[in-house]
Amino acid sequence: MKIGYARISTDTQVLDQQIDALLKYGVDERNIYKEQVTTRAKHRPELDRVLDYLKEGDTLVVCKLDRLGRSLAHLLSLMEFFIKNKINFISLTEAIDTTTANGILQFQIIASFAEFERNVISDRTREALAAIKKRGRKLGRPFILTLEQKEAINKFYEEGMPILRISKMINIKSTTPIYRYLKELNVSDFKREKKRVYHNEYTRPKIETFKENYNT
Repeated sequence: MKIGYARISTDTQVLDQQIDALLKYGVDERNIYKEQVTTRAKHRPELDRVLDYLKEGDTLVVCKLDRLGRSLAHLLSLMEFFIKNKINFISLTEAIDTTTANGILQFQIIASFAEFERNVISDRTREALAAIKKRGRKLGRPFILTLEQKEAINKFYEEGMPILRISKMINIKSTTPIYRYLKELNVSDFKREKKRVYHNEYTRPKIETFKENYNT
């Protein structure tokens, strides 16, 4: 019996392409196990169900090798499981068919390259993040104001409330999203508050707040 396994990592991905390929290969839709979990996740409930269901003579079919294993060691352990229990394995993209000796060898070679590729990508990502940090840029997605916060900004700003005070009123830690929002509105006359510290050898430092034109 042919059993299919399809996996995606995020909500933005879809299973349709994998399912279509499995159906085209002859896997009954009722025998296709679907899962959404990241590549590195150790716990895969649907994959566990597949492995429990498979029996001698069955064939597990996936669209691509990286849909199955989370690492080279994991893939090799699965291969040992398949061989021990006389279960066939087929990966459509890589044309791997473990019913033959060449297929088993090909599986091991491609699995090694897949692991190597993931390590290279991981190294490049770390290098890129380090370069960004070195330049002083902040990582992560920019803060997004809600509709209610934008309406509050419009109201408070029209009333002449300082930007710092507005940020406290709408419960955000940084004033940057407010300035960014005002800039998007093409507000040309708003002021940006800054702090200047005056040092005096006889007195404690005093902080004076002043305003200057903010260039849009």
